[in-house]
Amino acid sequence: MKTAQELRAGQVIEIDGQPWVILKAEFNKSGRNSAVVKMKMKNILTGGGQEIVYKADDKLDQIILDRKEVTYSYFADPLYVFMDTEYNQIEIEKDDLGDVVNFIEDGMTDVCEAVFYNDKVISVELPITIVRQIVYTEPAVRGDTSGKVMKSGKLANGHEIQIPAFIDTDDFIEIDTRTGEYKARAKV
Repeated sequence: MKTAQELRAGQVIEIDGQPWVILKAEFNKSGRNSAVVKMKMKNILTGGGQEIVYKADDKLDQIILDRKEVTYSYFADPLYVFMDTEYNQIEIEKDDLGDVVNFIEDGMTDVCEAVFYNDKVISVELPITIVRQIVYTEPAVRGDTSGKVMKSGKLANGHEIQIPAFIDTDDFIEIDTRTGEYKARAKV
């Protein structure tokens, strides 16, 4: 158990049997009143958020989530199947993947990280930067060089992403998985 003032952003605590990740923790000590910690949190299982104010000396249960390195194997409708380093299959529903599903492709070699809570997978995290191939995009319009000109490009799994006008079909690009945006042209 930790006191509320010892908790920081990114840590996970348990409230009423539910895991909550702390997004922001603000310590406040005013004149006569006791010190308080205002926390902005997000429920890991439901995705809902809330703000709660705790006294600085309130005790809360901290949870350490288990993490395993996994690689994507195949899609077995409606489950995505990943494999860990000991060749155990981990099945994850599309809803639990969130935005990660936009960057999953057959034959991808990126090492992901599966996050477990009570031996159940609650999410999969991709590396911060991944390399993907643009399988289709419209040709650039000649003379359109004003500012940062973007166009739509399609990845192998069908997901569309905004890319600069100079990127062509079959080019490889780097994508920031936190924002889902184009980062740079990949050197392959």
